[in-house]
Amino acid sequence: MTLLYLLNLFGVAVFAISGALAAIRKRLDLLGVIVLAVVTAIGGGTLRDLLLNRHPIFWFQEIENLVVILGATAFTLIYVRFGHPPRNSLLVADALGLATFTITGTHLSIASDLPAVIAIIMGVMTGVAGGMVRDILAAEIPMILRGGDLYATAAIIGASLYLLLGYLGISQPVAGLAGASMVAFLRLGSVAWGLRLPVFALPDSQDEG
Repeated sequence: MTLLYLLNLFGVAVFAISGALAAIRKRLDLLGVIVLAVVTAIGGGTLRDLLLNRHPIFWFQEIENLVVILGATAFTLIYVRFGHPPRNSLLVADALGLATFTITGTHLSIASDLPAVIAIIMGVMTGVAGGMVRDILAAEIPMILRGGDLYATAAIIGASLYLLLGYLGISQPVAGLAGASMVAFLRLGSVAWGLRLPVFALPDSQDEG
């Protein structure tokens, strides 16, 4: 098994956990929990494969992804039933999913001979798509749109680091782990330490129009 394959499975698992947690917080029934877990876990990878014209879609061919999703969902339900998830558990799971899917999306784009800038954009889209669908279905503002948070920015920096290390001759596994770690560090740092981008707004007294 390659590192890319393992990263993809890990991303599927943690995104499924984040989807299940979001559904549980909204007090959805069992079907709702499973639906949010599934769409969160496969959303980014499905978009990636469609845009890269990769067929069959990864979870059509690799059925183990669905097994991982169901296993992660069951784990989450049992843990919530008998334990008390930390307050930021959803954000942590989402950050890990963002990190892994950003790198897999970037790698597959480069493997398809796309320019580096396009590969970075594809990596970011792969990382954020599942979480966006989850938040929209849960009637929440998507994390990528929440003012100032390092989200897409973290993915851009991590994807760029991955490509830079590759161009410098660093092995793909080391570059992939470094890039994913950078995404996770920046995203979790935004959550833990309040790292933010500048937010711009018109003065309240300024007339609209």
